[in-house]
Amino acid sequence: MWSTNLLLLLLTLLAGWKTGAPLPDLATYQLEGKLPELRDKVVLLDFWASWCGPCKASFPVMQELHTQYAGRGLVIVAVSVDEDRAAMEAFLKKHPVAFTIVRDAAQKLVAAADVQALPTSFLIDRTGKLRFMHTGFRGEVTRQQYRDEIEQLLKE
Repeated sequence: MWSTNLLLLLLTLLAGWKTGAPLPDLATYQLEGKLPELRDKVVLLDFWASWCGPCKASFPVMQELHTQYAGRGLVIVAVSVDEDRAAMEAFLKKHPVAFTIVRDAAQKLVAAADVQALPTSFLIDRTGKLRFMHTGFRGEVTRQQYRDEIEQLLKE
């Protein structure tokens, strides 16, 4: 007999993440690094890689969002999909940030989310539901979308 959690995990793995669905428990994905407390927080979960040009462009914007909204309940978790830990560390040395970085070395979380392009990010509301998804980074357009959506979620 299938347990409810296992069935939900399998459905998530098969279908990718959809808006309105609950964020799976990130602790079950064997991520390298320490996850922050996410309960009752608005979460920006971003998938990126050191070799991704648009990811590099998005990091200053995410740092700005972290600086502006962390005190109001935003948590940013950037998930590196780099296979080479040294490449991720070299990137972070050149582009230091104050938000949380973890690495999906086993590629389990990125597979579960069915990420097709980098960067891909998800905004999660305080109840743990996936509310917005962004594929790619389009400079000021994406920055303004993040700000509008974060403001909306922080007010709910």
